[in-house]
Amino acid sequence: MQLPPLSARPAVSYVMPVLNEAEFLESAVHTILAQDYLGAKEIILALAESSDGTTEIAERLAATDPRVRLVDNPERDIPAGLNHAIAASTHPVIVRVDAHSELTPDYTTLAVAALQRSDVPGIANVGGIMRAAGRGDVQRAIARSYNSPFGLGGGAYHGDGTPGPAESAYLGVFRREAVAAVGGYDRAILRGEDWELNLRLRRAGFTVWFDPALQVTYWPRASFADLARQFFATGTWRAVLVRKYGRANPWRFFAPGALVLGLAVSLASLVLFCAGVLPWASAWPVLLVPAALYVAGILLAVIRIPEQRGLRDRLLTAVTLVTMHLSWGTGFLRGIAFGGGRVVDRSRVE
Repeated sequence: MQLPPLSARPAVSYVMPVLNEAEFLESAVHTILAQDYLGAKEIILALAESSDGTTEIAERLAATDPRVRLVDNPERDIPAGLNHAIAASTHPVIVRVDAHSELTPDYTTLAVAALQRSDVPGIANVGGIMRAAGRGDVQRAIARSYNSPFGLGGGAYHGDGTPGPAESAYLGVFRREAVAAVGGYDRAILRGEDWELNLRLRRAGFTVWFDPALQVTYWPRASFADLARQFFATGTWRAVLVRKYGRANPWRFFAPGALVLGLAVSLASLVLFCAGVLPWASAWPVLLVPAALYVAGILLAVIRIPEQRGLRDRLLTAVTLVTMHLSWGTGFLRGIAFGGGRVVDRSRVE
């Protein structure tokens, strides 16, 4: 679908849902204000009710810079917050930003240039590379797994690549007309809202564009408990997307759920074997093969993933991968069976 051409230097609205982000919010806003983009800018922070001083930080930022404006997000959910921020914004280009992400200085300039490409019709959204980073040993292990295909799988924005049409985009730099044409974010999808919006954009005839020159630093969860809660919610809502859109979902959405089922079969076979119900000749294929293949995969990942410095790092990497896979897979099976309900990631809240 064609879009009207942008001006040479279109004004940009940055939209950010914010909930309990006292540790990250100020840095995230400063990376926006430090963008080298020469067009007009505004930042809309959609504030949910926080308990860690985030609101006070946001109010101080808004008081010191008129480009920062605040709107309420009473629902506390990300899609609702994004829609509130977009509704309050005014400019033709919308840049989604997360409070726990930091943009490189040239991010907006490069993204707007991609939106202005005349050789690719209908570019409605542009995204680039998410580079996870960590400060402590556990957060660094989680970041390594985010950055590896052994952790999050095949999304282009988790690794390097060449510019081109994409299935989805991390965060995203959007044409306002395109977002309006498909109705914005679906407030009923509490996780995976980016993928779902990009699917509707593509189905409407727009192009989602990947450009690896765009770089975003992402600060992941810093504990295994928080990671498990995050990935359980993510798996649950991926299942909701599978239920809603069927074959439009990539195969990788199904892999963690299949893994959990395989390991469950192994465990059940072990119980039946120990109870004398299954003879060894019948039990060993289902008892050993799924678990053995998974252990072998984890060992391979621990060997291949870079930036590990000794046995402790490798053990932390293994724990991270198992936490990611099993939490996502368990959540996925829950979502397939029961839907999303009110399962939501509150790992940054408690």
